[in-house]
Amino acid sequence: MPDSEKHIIADLKDVNKRDLAFHQLVSTYQERLYWHIRKIVLNHDDTDDVLQNTFLKVWRSIDNFREESSLFTWLYRIATNESITFINSKKKKSFMPMNDASEYLMNNLTSDPYFEGDEIQLKLQKAIVRLPEKQRIVFNMKYFDDLKYDEISEILDTSVGALKASYHHAVKKIEDYLKNTD
Repeated sequence: MPDSEKHIIADLKDVNKRDLAFHQLVSTYQERLYWHIRKIVLNHDDTDDVLQNTFLKVWRSIDNFREESSLFTWLYRIATNESITFINSKKKKSFMPMNDASEYLMNNLTSDPYFEGDEIQLKLQKAIVRLPEKQRIVFNMKYFDDLKYDEISEILDTSVGALKASYHHAVKKIEDYLKNTD
């Protein structure tokens, strides 16, 4: 764990330094977490909600952080879980099948006024949205966030072999989608 993370963690656990340390944590990780969450929920307003929930959970849970993983990994795990919980909550409210979030996510993607991508980027995002949840998350973390399989393994609590298989299947499905759509 880098010294800067150790310093932030120590300050977060010190009641007298907690507020300032939390502000530092937010400013350090807010943008990376925003884009990680955004790739999962695909909507700016929803991303802001999930990001806020993520930092609230971090604030409430910092005393329970056992430092068995890096702070970055812990934050990504919380953000990923909060994103999945958010999507599942939206699916329940809209009476969607629990295993199919793609319609909800596609609506988020196509109706988001903050999406600034061109036609090719939109096509790629449509292909990604069609992936099963785990493959979508693994693909985003590997392809866009450039995380190593070891880091993703810690975040998702999954074996490296399973992650490699998920990524491979995701890439194949995306390639097929891009080849077979106009």
